[in-house]
Amino acid sequence: MLLAHISDLHLDGTDRATDRATRVVAYLNSLTRQPDAVLVTGDIADHGTPDEYAEAARLLAGLTAPALPCPGNHDDRSAYRKVLLAGEPDDGAHPTAPVNRRHHVAGYALLLCDSTIPGEDAGRFDDETLDWLARTLDDLGDTPAIPAFHHPPATVHHPYLDSTNLTDAGRFARLLAERPVDNVPAILTGHAHTAMSSTFAGRPLLVAPGVVSTLRLPWESGEGLTDRAAPPGVAFHVLDEGDRGAGGRITTHYRVVP
Repeated sequence: MLLAHISDLHLDGTDRATDRATRVVAYLNSLTRQPDAVLVTGDIADHGTPDEYAEAARLLAGLTAPALPCPGNHDDRSAYRKVLLAGEPDDGAHPTAPVNRRHHVAGYALLLCDSTIPGEDAGRFDDETLDWLARTLDDLGDTPAIPAFHHPPATVHHPYLDSTNLTDAGRFARLLAERPVDNVPAILTGHAHTAMSSTFAGRPLLVAPGVVSTLRLPWESGEGLTDRAAPPGVAFHVLDEGDRGAGGRITTHYRVVP
């Protein structure tokens, strides 16, 4: 399975944000092999307004491959559901309930989880989301599953990001510890605006670069939290189910978009 992974579009109605997202869509559509899906791990809108989601829906609909989004801390659950998920079956949940969705792609289950705390920058899996994850993983049996969500559950080594990542990540780690690595071979997130790889609960933790900007690390020169002049980035994840003895090996390549 080939997954393209983008994050943090922060569409805000400005030409700048629209241009950067449009360039990413054009780049992905130009690939000689289309991904099986395009993951979009949150902060799709900058202010969570219906107009921003309408633009996001238009841009994501322009992808050749199917787009699979999940919300971030800048997103609004109610507007996200009403506009961005308008064409999907109603899950019957309250408009402000966590947005958790499962998709089956190329023999894998992609578990798009809501790690947001409404009104806050930091993230957390609430009881409803953890229960959904546990039930879904149990239902899947031996089908390999990839959780994807916004907030990294591990240290980024940046003071701001480490104050706004996934809090109480130990509960998620304990849930994963009960499952074989072959069943949950990797974790995919966004939020950090930097191409990053780490580990969590014995699995690779792979963070997509930002579309709207790139995090300026504490040891890099320059002013401001992010470098807005850096080009957008994309992650490509290749998952090989045939290499199950290695936990269903995942290989990741990062690219910048001209």
